[in-house]
Amino acid sequence: MNMIKEKDLFSPIQLGQYTLKNRIIMAPLTRCRAVNNIPIEMNRIYYQQRASAGLIITEGTQISQQGAGYPNTPGIYNHKQIKAWQKITEAVHARDGRIFLQLWHVGRVSYPGIQPNEEPPVAPSAIKAEGDYVQPRALEIYDIDEIVLDYKDAADNALAAGFDGVEVHAANGYLIDQFLRDATNKRDDKYGGDYKNRSRFLFKVLEAVIAVWGSDRVGLRLSPTNSFNGMSDSNPEALFKYVVAGLNPLNLAYLHILEGSIHVADESIASSSFDARSLRDVYTGTYIANNGYNKESANQAIATGSADLVSFGDLFISNPDLPERFLQNAALNQTDLDTRYGGDEKGYIDYPMLEPLAI
Repeated sequence: MNMIKEKDLFSPIQLGQYTLKNRIIMAPLTRCRAVNNIPIEMNRIYYQQRASAGLIITEGTQISQQGAGYPNTPGIYNHKQIKAWQKITEAVHARDGRIFLQLWHVGRVSYPGIQPNEEPPVAPSAIKAEGDYVQPRALEIYDIDEIVLDYKDAADNALAAGFDGVEVHAANGYLIDQFLRDATNKRDDKYGGDYKNRSRFLFKVLEAVIAVWGSDRVGLRLSPTNSFNGMSDSNPEALFKYVVAGLNPLNLAYLHILEGSIHVADESIASSSFDARSLRDVYTGTYIANNGYNKESANQAIATGSADLVSFGDLFISNPDLPERFLQNAALNQTDLDTRYGGDEKGYIDYPMLEPLAI
């Protein structure tokens, strides 16, 4: 009698054209350790250490100088960046890993001194983000067309750098998310108004990126109920169910959903929105769940079909060999919160592994 093995984190899975060795995904994690927007040697070590993940999704990587908002974050818009990322993709592939680049434009979420020539950051509407950010200017139609081309160029550069695919970052209050949600999009042209118009920019970006990679090597990250960076929408359930239904014909590699909110002190903000996990019932493709999962809850999500894969962020910061620790039921290292953003090798590539890696 043939026994059907229950799916879990260690079941292989087909993701587009790739067979992943496990369903443990390294979530994109901004760590602010690039120099002059170029990855350096310790970034290579960091990603190589974590190559046992079924898939690594890199930190947010700027598609252009305009797309930058934070210091010491990497880009993918010039030759030096491409060459630096090549060293990283080669290191991950040397350990039989897979790695997608996350394409990022921060929009209005930009600190002073980050934009070239002190230009203001751009956004769908001239609405300043809460905090120490710069007042943005509203994008003109021609600006939007140019940014779509920037996404395409960045996708081309990611291909040249040896990545296995790309993830379009449409979450966490950055540019595409700013177009999607009506708290930040007050436009009265074809990119504003009802949620169908507000979704137009996202689908134009996906079309441009798919033209480079093919749909089966493009993923998308959304955060439908995340209030981070001052985000909200008057009807998030209608908006995101429309968006996700529109993704189904595209046959993307995956949809990556941040289920809930991050960095929120007032949990009533998140609880007042719909349950983002319900989008699993709308999406017909491969679904990656994210936000607060541990080994047990991730295995349950996969076994019950509420997720195909699960991504881990904080756990991968402090546990480079997270899959092996899960497999052996080994103790997990705790993350040093003081070294999460910026700094040197401390809290970045010095977390202990069960078996030290020859770098």
